[in-house]
Amino acid sequence: MVLIASYNIRKAIGADRRRRPERILEVLGEIDPDIVVLQEADRRFGTREAAIPFHMLAEHGHYRPVPIARRQASMGWHGNAILVREGRVEIEACDALTIPMLEPRGAVRADLRIGRQRLRVVGMHLDLSGLWRRRQAHAILSQVADDAQASPIVLCGDLNEWRPRQGCLQDFARHHDDVPLGHTFPARRPVGRLDRMFVGGGVRVEESGVHSSLTARTASDHLPIWARLRI
Repeated sequence: MVLIASYNIRKAIGADRRRRPERILEVLGEIDPDIVVLQEADRRFGTREAAIPFHMLAEHGHYRPVPIARRQASMGWHGNAILVREGRVEIEACDALTIPMLEPRGAVRADLRIGRQRLRVVGMHLDLSGLWRRRQAHAILSQVADDAQASPIVLCGDLNEWRPRQGCLQDFARHHDDVPLGHTFPARRPVGRLDRMFVGGGVRVEESGVHSSLTARTASDHLPIWARLRI
């Protein structure tokens, strides 16, 4: 069993418009996942430094970032990052995925090992435009297509898709199972299911949901999603 979470942390800026990365770490502590997929994990301008300072992540003691970043101060690629639990999850390979875009967007991939099981994890943050979301979905799927229907895989992130079963959701659901999840945005009174997760390659969902603690409703403008998976 493996517990995975996906969370748009909005550069650690909460509903009170204050940047407090310690709240993000508190939310992760409440969920206690083995793997964390983050969106907006880096600041957007300048050196694009990590929204959660590396020393705070180290002091937290549970997670280390998958080495995807191409800038020394960053945690991810266009804000997309993956964290894994120390001593529980091994990193076998990782890569930043290039996708077509109007504004800075990206996706990341990590091939992980949990005990004897392998799992490919893909994190993404897609465009606000429906046309570009579909182009991005096609690009991501083409880059993870090798044995995609046979190997265990999880694809998750902020898809920015308001429609329940249309657009890029159709593309991801063509060969992957849509994990049942609730509304995540805006965090204080969520009405949109913008954060989604898909699984394939024999991955079975045992439990799934949206984490909506008091801290989570304040720490970011999105609520985190999670799923307990059997590989």
